[in-house]
Amino acid sequence: MSVFVLFALTVLPLIFTPGPDMLFILSQVMGKDAKAGMMATVGVCCGYLVHSILVALGIAAIIVSFPVLFETIRWLGIAYLLYLAFGLLKSVFSKNALNIEKKTSPNPIQKGFFTALLNPKGMLIYFAILPQFIDKSANTVSQGLILSFIFISLIFVVYCGLSILFSKISQKTQIDERKQKWVDGTSGGLLALAASWLIIN
Repeated sequence: MSVFVLFALTVLPLIFTPGPDMLFILSQVMGKDAKAGMMATVGVCCGYLVHSILVALGIAAIIVSFPVLFETIRWLGIAYLLYLAFGLLKSVFSKNALNIEKKTSPNPIQKGFFTALLNPKGMLIYFAILPQFIDKSANTVSQGLILSFIFISLIFVVYCGLSILFSKISQKTQIDERKQKWVDGTSGGLLALAASWLIIN
């Protein structure tokens, strides 16, 4: 159970990090309303559901057939976490603010699905980070599916919450710079801690 909790704490700051998924969902909210953002969130979750099935089955095959490859993926995942942590901490000292365009989509569920399916950040989370938390001595498929369910559930809760929040401040087209820096700094610190824990374990 502690492994699942640690996984949740590791991916949570990644979910809060602005990327194609979040920007698309918030653009729907800013352009229309919270319902549009929630519909986009459903599409994003469906896109990641496809990733979860492929990865759960693929990781199981890799662990059985190519243990060296699995170990390589593990270290690439750690390097990716450190890279993201450095980027977030670096953004704290940047003067750039996050801009969100008001752009509505006629089918936010479908667009959200393809946004998540083709999102490179999402792919890296599944292929480089999720394997870190799988016990090779147990059922890898079930573990992969459980971890994927945790990730998708967190995405649904966080993005729906952000949709409601941003619908109330839709008149603003720019996130408060100071608050964004606090989010980036905290997320970067948590990712660095997670990477350090994975290195020593």
